[in-house]
Amino acid sequence: MATGAKKPKTVFRCSDCDTDHNKWSGQCSGCGAWNTLEQQVNVTPSRNTPAGAGQSKVTTLDKISKKRIARLSTGLVEFDRVLGGGLVPGSTLVLGGFPGAGKSTLLLQSACQIAETHPVLYVAGEESLEQIADRAQRLQLQTDKLKVLAETDISAITAIMERDRPAVVIVDSIQVMHHPEIDSLAGNTTQVRECANLLSRFAKRLNSSVIMVGHITKSENLAGPMTLNHLVDATMMLSSTDDARYRIVRSDKNRFGSVAEIGVFAMTGTGMKEVRNPSAIFLSKSNKELPGSIITVLWEGSRPLLVELQALVDQSALGNPRRVTVGIDNTRVAMLLAVLNRHGGIAVHDQDVYVNVVGGIRVSEPSADLAILLSVLSSLRDRAIPSDTFAFGEIGLSGEVRPCANGQERIREAAKHGFKTAIVPAANAPKGSIPGLKLIPVNSLQEALDWALESLTPARASHRE
Repeated sequence: MATGAKKPKTVFRCSDCDTDHNKWSGQCSGCGAWNTLEQQVNVTPSRNTPAGAGQSKVTTLDKISKKRIARLSTGLVEFDRVLGGGLVPGSTLVLGGFPGAGKSTLLLQSACQIAETHPVLYVAGEESLEQIADRAQRLQLQTDKLKVLAETDISAITAIMERDRPAVVIVDSIQVMHHPEIDSLAGNTTQVRECANLLSRFAKRLNSSVIMVGHITKSENLAGPMTLNHLVDATMMLSSTDDARYRIVRSDKNRFGSVAEIGVFAMTGTGMKEVRNPSAIFLSKSNKELPGSIITVLWEGSRPLLVELQALVDQSALGNPRRVTVGIDNTRVAMLLAVLNRHGGIAVHDQDVYVNVVGGIRVSEPSADLAILLSVLSSLRDRAIPSDTFAFGEIGLSGEVRPCANGQERIREAAKHGFKTAIVPAANAPKGSIPGLKLIPVNSLQEALDWALESLTPARASHRE
């Protein structure tokens, strides 16, 4: 037996928190989860062949080359926007989404576009090559330069990457890949982590961009260990709108771009079509003014986005009234209702309150605070807000209306869509006038409520008055 070799060490690792244990136990001591420990083998490298021996050097940051990274376009402007300008050589990306969301369709379209100018390897682990060829034909794609491979052995895939050195590698999907040296089934947290780690190392060494398709759980998180999010450079999620006609790519993590950027696509019979003006599809198509509806302007990454907010306030039959939200943080809405009561004198403590963002958009910034409370007031009074009115602004706990970033750009975007009245924070009001737009700058919630109570128009006979 060789004296320099070390016996592999067996550990039991928690699939939820990655805590290591020397022996198996029913409960993880790190996170308290039950039946999550899995046996794994950690191989310690030999002392005779240290990784990177003689290559690593300590230097100062100013001596590092600061050349601009040349990005590789995916051929889809909306996808490039979410990526931060395109694929970065040597980076790894995970694209997640529910089954049928269109992950494979989007990546196949991008792969065929990139293959026109750069070598691309499309690795199919879930579908046969015949299925992929049939989809490409249905989407009317140019496929003569796209290289495809049906394989789930990660060592075989990396060997081909080493030989062909493609600029982009697409792996569909990471959950079906397996490492032959790991004694567990494909999809196991250990397999997912080790396969992703190996792909990440090869991406950096070969300067290739690796895109991995990822499954998601019922809670809309990536399936597999949390370390998968840390291993990759970017995580994108593909979701559909309520009517399933549109697809939204959102960046949850991006080391090379904004994490708040979205790309919008329309799902058609010939694949994903880019939507260059997403505000138009998220605005209400109804010309009738309805209580509880108002338009607000969000800031998504590098552009403004107009969306419709809806609120429904109804007498509660329960001792504890409901607070239900879709697309907005429930806790923040509860806080805003408390501010409305304390600083606006309008109580809804005995009312059920439902708040919804039309189109499946998720609001993650406080700029929608003012619009939420105005929509709640509109529904409570059963009076409609004029359809050519929009509002945005953050509400503080003292009832003040705080300014929002990129306020002037938001106002101009709404003016382009024909809106005539803007209720905005006073600090965001432009110095000069905007033709055709009436600005109502407010410093406090009470000022906004005073305007609303005078401007709400009757929608129908109200039972609350």
